[in-house]
Order: sequence, then C-alpha cells, then structure tokens
Amino acid sequence: MAGKDEATWRVGVLFSRSGVSGITETEHFLGTALAIEEINTAGGVLGRPIEPICYDPAGDNDAYRSYGRRMLAEDGAEVIFGCSLSASRKSVLSTVERHNGLLWYPSIYEGFEYSENIIYTGATLNQNVFALADYLLQEHGPRIFLIGSDYIYPRESNRVMRDLIEAKGGSIVGERYAPLDADDAAHAAMIAEIRHAAPDAVFSTVVGRGAERLYRAYAASGIDRARCPIASLTLAEGQIRAIGPELCSSHVLAASYFAALAGEENRRFRAAFEARFGPGRPTSMWSETAYAQVHLFARALAEAGTLDAGRLGAAALRQRLAAPEGELAFDSDTRHIWLTPGIGIARPDGQFDVVWRARRPVRPDPYLAWSRFETNWLDEGMAA
Repeated sequence: MAGKDEATWRVGVLFSRSGVSGITETEHFLGTALAIEEINTAGGVLGRPIEPICYDPAGDNDAYRSYGRRMLAEDGAEVIFGCSLSASRKSVLSTVERHNGLLWYPSIYEGFEYSENIIYTGATLNQNVFALADYLLQEHGPRIFLIGSDYIYPRESNRVMRDLIEAKGGSIVGERYAPLDADDAAHAAMIAEIRHAAPDAVFSTVVGRGAERLYRAYAASGIDRARCPIASLTLAEGQIRAIGPELCSSHVLAASYFAALAGEENRRFRAAFEARFGPGRPTSMWSETAYAQVHLFARALAEAGTLDAGRLGAAALRQRLAAPEGELAFDSDTRHIWLTPGIGIARPDGQFDVVWRARRPVRPDPYLAWSRFETNWLDEGMAA
C-alpha cells in the first residue's frame, strides 16, 4: 500500500536541519533530497514518484518520536528516512515497530541492535574503529586520550576503542565527557586535561555543535595537530567547512566515504550535489550514505512493489549498488551493510588525503561477535 495518495510513494524524511546536530543532519537531508529528485526525474518507481513528507525535529528526541508517529499514523507514510544520533533512533524505534514501519538509518553508530523494522546503512564499529586504533598506535604512539559527548554512542565507541588500544599494548591516559551541547568552558576543561596527560593522540566522539567548539578550542590551544591530532569517526567535510578548514588540518577521520575518493560514480555525485546545492558545498559521509540508501530503497521498491515493511525489507536485503563510495551490499543476517573502511587526514583546503583503505568491503559485525581484536587491520588494506 503506497499511502493516502495512490499516485505516489509517500515517505517520511526526519532529519534535524537545526539544533545541536543541524550541520550533519542537514547533509543527510540534502543527500536524501538529491536522490529522491534523481529518481523522480527518471520516472519514479514503477511509474510513480516518491513524495517526501519532511519534518525538522531540531535535535529534540521527543519531537523525533512525535513526528515519527505522525508520519506513520496520520501522513500515510510507511517508510522513514531519518535520525542521526543514536538517541534519536532509539526515541523512534518503538513507534516504528508499533506501526510496522521501516526506518532507513544512514548514520554510523555503536552497534548492539537489531530490528526487523530498521535498515542500517551506516558503519558499525568494526568498520571504522578497528582500523583507526591500529593507525593511531602505528603512526602516533601508544598513549591515547578519550573524549566524548555524554550519551550512548560515544560511551560505547570509547569503550571499544579502550579495549582495542589496551589489547594491542597501548594505554588510555585519560577519559572525559561533556554534555551533548556543552559550552566553551566544558571543552576548555577537556583540553586542559589533554595538555596535562600529554597523549600521543586524542580519540573524540564529541559530536554536533560541541564538536565545532572543541575543534576551534583545540586549534587555539596551540597543541601541535600533526604530532597529537584528534581522531574521530565524524569530522567530515561539511563540518570542517563550518569550523574553518585551517583549524582542522592534520586531524584524522575514519570513514567509508571521502569526497576525494576516485571513481566515476563519486565524480558524478559530487557534480550533481554542487549543481543542486551550490558551488563549494562539499559532499561527505553524511550526505553520501543518505543518498545511497534512497537509491537502494528505490531498487527494493521496484522489486517488492509495496511499502509494506516485511516485503520491502526482504527485497532491500537483496540489493546491490555501485555507490559513490564503492560497491554496497547487505548482510542479511544483521540488516547492516558491507562497507570499505578508510582513513583520511584533513588538509588545509577542507578535503582529506586518504592514506589507507581496505582492499575489499568489510562485513558488518554490530555485536562484535567475530571481529578479531588482535588483527592488525592496516595489514588488510593498502594506501589509497
């Protein structure tokens, strides 16, 4: 059933374009919008256009829950593209399950979750943290400081990073958290502790506006970023643009997509993104994942012919896509996606030098059931 208007496929789009996570979720939104426009321009799916119903929760978890319920119960949507932070995903999970909808979730997260009503298209920890731990130990040294925003994703990601560093002979020399939208004083206290501990590198899971304040304060502190960078899973091209590229050079990002990746699909995506949203607007891991998942959805919908969560979800898990980041395919056991990990070093122009990429896509392991802590993941890849 397509929704109230049988001439269209009605879907919900639930990303915050304002609030604490407004920069990254705006990129999710733009990637989603571009993909929907491309599909509709090409004739839609089975001759019917995709009709997006969009709300801005402004980073408020209660608003995510309320808008999610409205989309599924009142607006005639059965599919939602949305959420970025784990807190927002968890706030809508029970609503999506109760209404038997299907949430397409395009963000990296901490794993340890499975739902028949979610399609997970972002990286799990074995697809980013594992290689990053090896890179920091090999290129910077054994003494790592952990910082994060105070909610589930940072704490779980930092716990796994601690286990990895310690299993490989390194040590965690400090750990500190701040509220999600912490002020400048909270980040100044973080940096004071980092200075005192004198680590070889910092692993940060500070996100949203807090991250923007953190990176500006880190640059102002005078710490040598080339010697002691902040390494993260989230500092992508769009946020660097907002912070100021000159303040972010030498910091490290572990991700499956960088705008600097070679390949015709990525060149086409970057050109289309700039043509639609303005010259100088960079693509990033946030916009690309959101863009790719809508194209995966369209292929699944063409096969299933319905927005019913069970039938559409089953069809989705059979799809493959030559995406801007490379070949994508689902792991049907976990409902997550195979991705190719990479590591980039931020340049003064706001782009990344991709210094390492895995030779082949890595299977998602959201429960860390089979990923080996003792493996040197850098041996499993090659310089890009």
